[in-house]
Amino acid sequence: MSGAALLGGWAADLVAGDPRRWHPVAGFGRLALAIERAVYAPSRVRGVLHCATLVALAAAAGELLARAACRARVGRGTALAALTWAALGGRSLAREATGIAERLGRDDLDGARAALPALAGRDPAGLDAPGIARAAIESVAENTSDAVLGALLWGALAGPAGVAAYRAANTLDAMVGHRSKRYAAFGWASARLDDALGWLPARAGVALTAVCAPLAGGSRRGAWTVARRDGARHPSPNAGRMEAVFAGALGVRLGGPLAYGGRAELRPVLNAPGRAPEAADVRRAARLSLAVGAVGAVAAAGLREARA
Repeated sequence: MSGAALLGGWAADLVAGDPRRWHPVAGFGRLALAIERAVYAPSRVRGVLHCATLVALAAAAGELLARAACRARVGRGTALAALTWAALGGRSLAREATGIAERLGRDDLDGARAALPALAGRDPAGLDAPGIARAAIESVAENTSDAVLGALLWGALAGPAGVAAYRAANTLDAMVGHRSKRYAAFGWASARLDDALGWLPARAGVALTAVCAPLAGGSRRGAWTVARRDGARHPSPNAGRMEAVFAGALGVRLGGPLAYGGRAELRPVLNAPGRAPEAADVRRAARLSLAVGAVGAVAAAGLREARA
């Protein structure tokens, strides 16, 4: 029943969203921050120990939960479903993107800028409407892999421990995997581990996005073409593929200048012939993300059953 458990966890996220209280990812984040305060030094060695310890603890916690479920005679599938629900963020991703699209549709730029940080970690103050739409679509694309497909795939491959370890690595990357002065060395291991664990979900995400593109009024051919041509130009080995395939599927232009924490970057343009994105494209991106998550959940369930 482990394939059904993955589907159940995905369905719980779609219906109920993130757990509102006692979210295990938030608890893990607090633990990671406390350990970081105790062991931090601008050192790769310290960062490796920090990352390895926390990811191992998360994997062990996932396995212990599964064993406890077996002792309680509710089965490992119950633990897998619960952990999958906690690890997924598909409903929240679509909800935040749709909220931004609605504000852009009302020409409420201040409201859209205020809502953007919940979806994309970049400076919103200087963004116009196309810039906000671009940021939202890029975040939806990246997180369709990170917050949806990654957890499903690692659940299929490694069960409860795999879901917990993947989500821990992804959370650590968001916390310390930055190129800032503080984390350039300390966060190196977390960033590299997240890249490694996200490699396969991102490539699977490219294929699924291309297949699902017509469900959002998009183009399969455009998705494949832009993913092949532009995906490797992005500095991230995983986010670039997902952003490129979304750009091609939706027919919009992504990439270009952005700022994180006051630090400016210039990203390569993805799908250069495409037009600037607008509010309707953010809605389409959210719809495409949900479709990819649904197909990904079915595929992950099938893979889990085949491995059982």
